[in-house]
Amino acid sequence: MNDPIIKATNSAMDLMIKEFVAEQMFMGCVLISKDDKLLLKEGYGFANLEWEIPNSPRTKFQIGSITKQFTAAAILLLQERGKLNIDDLVKKHLPDSPASWDKVTIFHLLTHTAGIRNYTDTDVLDYFTPIRNLACTPKNVMELFSSKPLEFEPGEKIAYSNSGYVVLGRIIESISGQSYAKFVDENIFKPLGMEDSGYDSHDEIMKYRASGYDVHNGKLFNADYMDVSVVFAAGALYSTVEDLLKWGKGLFGGKLLSASSLQKMMTPYKENFAFGLTVIPEEGRKVIRHKGKNPGFKGVLSYYPSDQMIVVVLSNNEHGSATFEIARMVAAIARGEKIILPRQRKEVEVPQEILSAYVGEYKLENGQILEITPLAQKLMARTKIPAEQSSPVQYDYWISAESTCRFFSRERAGVEIAFFRNDQDEVSHLLLHQDHQTFKAVRQ
Repeated sequence: MNDPIIKATNSAMDLMIKEFVAEQMFMGCVLISKDDKLLLKEGYGFANLEWEIPNSPRTKFQIGSITKQFTAAAILLLQERGKLNIDDLVKKHLPDSPASWDKVTIFHLLTHTAGIRNYTDTDVLDYFTPIRNLACTPKNVMELFSSKPLEFEPGEKIAYSNSGYVVLGRIIESISGQSYAKFVDENIFKPLGMEDSGYDSHDEIMKYRASGYDVHNGKLFNADYMDVSVVFAAGALYSTVEDLLKWGKGLFGGKLLSASSLQKMMTPYKENFAFGLTVIPEEGRKVIRHKGKNPGFKGVLSYYPSDQMIVVVLSNNEHGSATFEIARMVAAIARGEKIILPRQRKEVEVPQEILSAYVGEYKLENGQILEITPLAQKLMARTKIPAEQSSPVQYDYWISAESTCRFFSRERAGVEIAFFRNDQDEVSHLLLHQDHQTFKAVRQ
């Protein structure tokens, strides 16, 4: 890395990431490649805190829902080989499917539009119940949701569903006659030279495996255990930043799928969801990405076509949103854009009567409620998901004042909230800025 521009870019990225590490908001590995040049490949914090083993680019992390793009690619490979068509009904390949799935196609599963109940929703499978500690077969997992009625007619709406990708995994196994793990290994990992990726197993002795952690009351602790078989083809793979770079180059470089299959995989259907990927605008650019989260782990893989840039961030610290914010910030630095580091955010004291005026519920256009509550001379923001919407996660986070009307979150990096008043000097709405997008929420 003798290029002075690359050295300066690398230094700026490294400085930014270390701020998140110092605040116990991030621990993991970061890799960024632009125009086929490696700008950063570094480990931060520890793969194992007890033994103080540092993270390195070879550290293996659970990648959670990043798994879904591998599942989608496997389906498209089977289509190219004439084994299925994505417009096939699920029942053609899984005849034992319930009658309620008679109209569900493989395409619906790929795009989260099947209407099949998401089994990781708390009212179906509590995220912290003992079932997630048990080794499960794919059939066992399907039994958690196959008897549930559809949430909507297939194709009518979109609702993110791990269940759909579990079903896709079973279709892959049924058609190929192989386990999902073996099919992905032989048809994706080996052809792309991904020697440090695979289907995770608690029983296997695995070199360079990261332990998963979370933060509670400002301290790191061992994350709750989950047997990844319970998430199967929706989230059971592990990988490294180096291997995911090979994957990004192989997939988006056309080394794995035909041009037509790749185009299908990257074409968004509803609400920016494509096949195991999201396709969204970010600062005027298209970014193709997917995030992942398992207990103790978070990750994101982003591809910026216009910049020929791949960003991989894998973390064994589940806490907060630093993993995803780091991915956006290193991309911005690579493009020469200005960023605001965590230490540059300065808090100010705001009179209690002003803070009290902001307390209440604010409704976003998607129906979610952002509740602002007072706590210990500060404010806390809480997202409340309507009962009819599918989502396994809700967020609580502190917001700190930068001025009397503008607030930011140190816990959820990149989140800003600005409050506004009407002509009667009453607080009327707020603007929530997150994920480089701004959303209006009206006071209720």
